Amino acid sequence: MNHNGGLVPIYSLGLDFGTESVRALVVDIHTGAVAAQAEAAYRHGVIDRVLPVPGGPAALPADYALQHPGDWLTEMSEACRRAIADAGVAPEAVVGIGVDFTSCTMLPVLNDGTPLCLAGRFSAMPLAWPRLWKHHGAKAQTDRINQIARQRGESWLDRYGGAIGLEWFFPKVLEALENAPAAYHAAELWLEAGDWLVWQLTSGPFPNCAPGDLVRSTCQAGYKAMWNTATGYPSSEYFGAVHPDLANVVETRMAGRLDSPGRKAGGLSAASAKLLGLLPGTPVSVAIIDAHAGVPGSGVAEPDALVMVMGTSSCHMMNSRLEKMVPGVAGVVDGGILPGFFGYETGQAAVGDAFAWVAKTLGQSHAELTSSASALPPGAGGVMALDWLNGCRTPLMNGRLSGAYIGLTLSTSPAQLYRAMLEATVFGLKWIVDTLIEAGVPVRRFVASGGLPGKSPLLMQIVADVLGQPIELAASDQSVALGAAILGCLAAGPAATGHQTHQDAIRAMARTRDDLVYRPDAETHGKYAAICALYRQLGRSDGPVAEAMRRLREGA
Repeated sequence: MNHNGGLVPIYSLGLDFGTESVRALVVDIHTGAVAAQAEAAYRHGVIDRVLPVPGGPAALPADYALQHPGDWLTEMSEACRRAIADAGVAPEAVVGIGVDFTSCTMLPVLNDGTPLCLAGRFSAMPLAWPRLWKHHGAKAQTDRINQIARQRGESWLDRYGGAIGLEWFFPKVLEALENAPAAYHAAELWLEAGDWLVWQLTSGPFPNCAPGDLVRSTCQAGYKAMWNTATGYPSSEYFGAVHPDLANVVETRMAGRLDSPGRKAGGLSAASAKLLGLLPGTPVSVAIIDAHAGVPGSGVAEPDALVMVMGTSSCHMMNSRLEKMVPGVAGVVDGGILPGFFGYETGQAAVGDAFAWVAKTLGQSHAELTSSASALPPGAGGVMALDWLNGCRTPLMNGRLSGAYIGLTLSTSPAQLYRAMLEATVFGLKWIVDTLIEAGVPVRRFVASGGLPGKSPLLMQIVADVLGQPIELAASDQSVALGAAILGCLAAGPAATGHQTHQDAIRAMARTRDDLVYRPDAETHGKYAAICALYRQLGRSDGPVAEAMRRLREGA
């Protein structure tokens, strides 16, 4: 308390590790006010063309997307120190640290935390490097993992909508085993980058990490590594059927204690405290998947509210009191987002990326295209797109699908192409919502967050009109980083923060906007209903369009 009887400001630090950069957010735990934020771009960016090895750059195969683990630590330090300095906050005023990370971004390491790619001869092996979430090199391995699970009737497969995704954990592990066996066998641990980063904070940085200090996130394990709170990972018999050398992968290469986001993974190590400019012992939360942090960061603490984190790709998440096995939904995890609820994850693999591709290809800015597209009627004047420029996550779970346009003529305009892609993305979202509702999972509220909602009023109005529901917006334009900060607050505990429950912390630190809600137009909603039906027909997984896409990708 201060001399006026008010609360003395104390803060939580949210570290948001995205695809291109890391952001640090310093947040007042009583009001949610952002004291300062800073961002630092990864020096090596996304490594998808050449591998930066000492002997000279080496070309990478198609579909590879790697990162340099040193960038995560170096740029985290820069962003954190700048944010703390800009906020004018004393280190002792920061009571907790939360971490969110892209997923499934994963890497092989040694028992002391050293990334395998930084260990001598392995630097020249691409599959010894961290593989980013959008690495698509494990297609054959994903097919085999799904095939064997279906043949054996593995019950855990139903929890993931009937298919394991191309971007997930064990397809990437199997990819290394089959294509770089030396790297696989040299790896002493395989883990998510978010778990590695928390390990570095609480026990390292490498090479000083202790294996016994490693805490794995139930969020990352539950959604991306087929783990379940009641049954654990799939059996050794299953993994052995996939590949004999994979039979003991859990016992020999998956060490670590599992815990949920918001729980304390440990205190900041002395070396990491020096790296960040904070105090040793500062509580660090168990990691969370970046998009999932957007749920608490959007001010949503109750069930049945779909939080749409919309950026380069989109993840749509929801807490529910019900556990349903929903075909095509990428996962339902007990406590996967917030404790006490079943967390559902769905997603679309190309959203902002798809809009950017259209703008770049047409040579026009988003502002120019939005202005002209806003004047078009629903249906983009007779043009429809399929938005699968990076495959289809939910509900088809097929990374091999590709995009399409239909209805083109010699008079088709750039505005039609742009609006058609916006509409296709929203039609895909409605398919996701319908899939949940048809399976008996109620969806009663919609909250949009991420980078896109504030940039594209046209997109948000289309969302409202297609769904026929009001769309609220997260008050923070950094809802993911704010969600991480909330988890840091929870890790600090009630004695340090005064928040007795996660609902208390969320309501104090995050909220939705009260000055802007997108509301549907009834007439437009009716028009879109008919157009959505055409999209669903065009996008059938067993239809001629999907078959043509498969054959073209395979060389016909």
